[in-house]
Amino acid sequence: MEGHAGPPGEPRGRSATAGLCRGPVEPLIFLANFALVLQGPLTTQYLWHRFSADVGYNGTRDRGNCRNHSVNPLMQEVDTLTSHWTLYMNLGGFLVGLFSSTLLGSWSDCVGRRPLLVLASFGLLLQAVVSIFVVQLELHVGYFVLGRILCAFFGDFSGILAAGFASVADVSSTQSRTFRMALLEACIGVAGMLASLLGGHWLRAQGYANPFWLALALLIAMVLYAAFCFGETVKDPKPAQLFTLQHHRSIVRLYVAPALEKSRKHLALYSLAIFVVITVHFGAQDILTLYELSAPLCWDSQLIGYGSTAQHLPYLTSLLGLRLLQTCLADTWVAEIGLAFNILGMVVFAFATITALMFTGYGLLFLSLAITPVIRAKLSKLVSKSEQGALFSAVACVNGLAMLTATGIFNSLYPATLNFMKGFPFLLGAGLLFIPAILIGMLEKTTPHPEFQQFPQSP
Repeated sequence: MEGHAGPPGEPRGRSATAGLCRGPVEPLIFLANFALVLQGPLTTQYLWHRFSADVGYNGTRDRGNCRNHSVNPLMQEVDTLTSHWTLYMNLGGFLVGLFSSTLLGSWSDCVGRRPLLVLASFGLLLQAVVSIFVVQLELHVGYFVLGRILCAFFGDFSGILAAGFASVADVSSTQSRTFRMALLEACIGVAGMLASLLGGHWLRAQGYANPFWLALALLIAMVLYAAFCFGETVKDPKPAQLFTLQHHRSIVRLYVAPALEKSRKHLALYSLAIFVVITVHFGAQDILTLYELSAPLCWDSQLIGYGSTAQHLPYLTSLLGLRLLQTCLADTWVAEIGLAFNILGMVVFAFATITALMFTGYGLLFLSLAITPVIRAKLSKLVSKSEQGALFSAVACVNGLAMLTATGIFNSLYPATLNFMKGFPFLLGAGLLFIPAILIGMLEKTTPHPEFQQFPQSP
């Protein structure tokens, strides 16, 4: 656990800045994703209902009426407006986050993980406050974009993930790192499942406002935990200037430094692989709620809650599958199997016209999230221990770029393809996943065995 003594050979003491409490990073990841998943589908549904009222479309929640008006131009206008405003929110947040999360992530390599966790948690808190004002006072939906930008300025969820995975790399051995990172991602999934189940039922019972208030309370607890209970994993953190190009240069050096040239090439190609995987994952996630709301599925908030729960279940099933398959297969084969089932799930989504088929697609994703911890662990093993903070800053940058790309492609493509094939974006996602499948297989054949064990000191 973070904050406990490190592996043999490492200094036993921690800096005094680690504080009296020595809690792990997993509760922060859990609370952050619980709050985000609780708000995400609610925000999409709020936009959908808000725009339905604005354009005079009243066939939204009656499933039979929704199906009878599957070609209603008003419904298509609501779909398009909701998709476009989701695009604006994500674009605003991701563009700011590309700069802030990478800057803060590399900065945490000097000052410790806690400052980044506190700032990013505070950003999520600000976003929740803005969302509450929009819902309670019926402000213009453009304020959702403002909340998203404020959150990104302080590091966003990408900053929390960067600090979380870096803290795991700080204290884990190379042998246990894949499973430890899968465990951290499982915390994301368990939080997502619980929030999805709660959000759908709560929305039906009490409307939009109260779930946002719960998210706010959880984020306040998260800020306090990050500030006072998290056990710092960086040994001897030192004060460092935040606004300097040095932090970004440390990320660039990962890919251009002449030392261990072969490992740097693998670093770049594994980064491309995780970029494509995250692009497809978040791209599909962005449009799934909207896909399920409209014809021919016409799901209500309760079914959307079940669907979102099924969407997060692979975080847990992938952890169990990874642990089981690691006893007889190399990590690379686990990732390839996960990619195969991910592709199948996307194809099923593309042609799903009934509820049973949608849940079949969700079921095929049971091992899909074993891919990212395998790639993260392989990336972590390609750099020295002194470069872990910069590495996960780079991964945060890749994550932000992937989410930006996903938003641009899937939220733009979805309304553009409604007239000829509603599920076309899922087919595109399935095709894109062949890229990491090929890259991972190719890199495994050329990766030295055993993987890099010793490294020169970083410049």
